Amino acid sequence: MSLSTLKNRRERGFLDGQFLIAMPGMEDRNFARTVIYICAHSDAGAMGFVINRPQALTFTDVLMHLDMIQDDDAIVLPRVAREFPIQTGGPVESGRGFVLHSDDYTSDSSIPVSDEISLTATLDIVRAISKGGGPRRATMLLGYAGWGAGQLETEIGNNGWLNCPANDELIFDRSLDDKYDRVLALMGVTPAMLSMEAGHA
Repeated sequence: MSLSTLKNRRERGFLDGQFLIAMPGMEDRNFARTVIYICAHSDAGAMGFVINRPQALTFTDVLMHLDMIQDDDAIVLPRVAREFPIQTGGPVESGRGFVLHSDDYTSDSSIPVSDEISLTATLDIVRAISKGGGPRRATMLLGYAGWGAGQLETEIGNNGWLNCPANDELIFDRSLDDKYDRVLALMGVTPAMLSMEAGHA
């Protein structure tokens, strides 16, 4: 599923607003020990973002890459901009930035993904954040995870993923190292139990 499909979707799938948690046997290294927030799921496929993978780039790096600031400007950026989190969202379009955020910010290009969370992938939100504005809670993700029609359902059926309802606090939580274990704990599951588990919680 692509971003354009997300914009034009007319239905919500059963995995919308769910966390996917990679099982220990996950063969794709892009997704080992990942937690993914599913933004859209339908008969056409699924799209989501890895929410526990760090990114070496900083928000300042992104602003400089976009020619929105120069070297000397970095020191005068508002603190919220200097500390704004950047994560690796997935292997698809990994050079493109997406901002997942609370719904207190909206623009013509913002796409609601739940009652409380929206997705914006245009420069207006980057400018707002660089000036100390923008949404109350947000994170930038470089790239996303996408699946074709039926692909994700097959992977879940083959014991590749667990799924459970998403928790907004964990989506925006900046402590990434232990997020995988904390999402499992939310489900009442420990890593030692995972080889015994299949399907959804």
